[in-house]
Amino acid sequence: MSKAKKSTIEVMGADVAVLSQSQQDTICLTDIAKFKNPDHPDDVIRNWLRNRNTVEFLGIWERLNNPNFNPVEFDGIRMQTGLNSFVLTPKQWIEKTGAMGLTSSAGRYGGTYAHKDIAFEFASWVSVEFKLYLIKEFQRLKEDESRRLSLAWNLNRTLSKLNYRIHTDAIAAHLIPAAVTPAQAAITYASEADLLNVALFSQTAKQWRDANPKLDGNMREYASVEQLLVLANIEGMNAEFIHMGLTQGDRLTRLNEIAIRQMQVLTSASAIKQLKG
Repeated sequence: MSKAKKSTIEVMGADVAVLSQSQQDTICLTDIAKFKNPDHPDDVIRNWLRNRNTVEFLGIWERLNNPNFNPVEFDGIRMQTGLNSFVLTPKQWIEKTGAMGLTSSAGRYGGTYAHKDIAFEFASWVSVEFKLYLIKEFQRLKEDESRRLSLAWNLNRTLSKLNYRIHTDAIAAHLIPAAVTPAQAAITYASEADLLNVALFSQTAKQWRDANPKLDGNMREYASVEQLLVLANIEGMNAEFIHMGLTQGDRLTRLNEIAIRQMQVLTSASAIKQLKG
């Protein structure tokens, strides 16, 4: 599972944490609750969970999004709502029903978090005005993230295209005999392109197309920012290896080792986080 990324948005003077992990966003209910009761935010959440409308909403959300939701336990909880003795905490809700819309934990990202759908519902219960500002600031956060990611992706895509020209020039100068036809040259280019594909993606363009018949474009169109950065690097390196007279087999081995090393660095170092955010 990918590592969680924490962001903070300011809503009506309150700091609200947002966790992004595996392309899913959750918002801290504890931070939202502090707007209503700074000293005892957990009490605010528990009072919200005692509400019958809340339980109904959570049950419907889980049925729509969670195939492992326990409807039997949910019906038992729903029957108790409204009773003076009824008490429900986030952990009890999660443990009894197998709910995934709420999470509750201690530690670095401690507190109660919820899927944005649920968080907006909770914020509405706390304060309609707070909910509207929360939605506005959350949307601004996601737009900023999307814009930064798009800039980084386009930058590396441009670098890749520029290096491709250097790469093909080296191929023409050192691998293609002077008398070959354009069709023969194209075959050589395709071979060298697949050399990079195998070094970085572990498959040729045809293997990717055969495995993804419903996707348009090519594998490089679906590459991550990190992969595009490494691709730009190994394209330039391959051109130098061609000038050095290395065989295709030797170049593939070296480029694969370089791609593995660089991907390991990029996916674990803070440098790529700075590039994205």
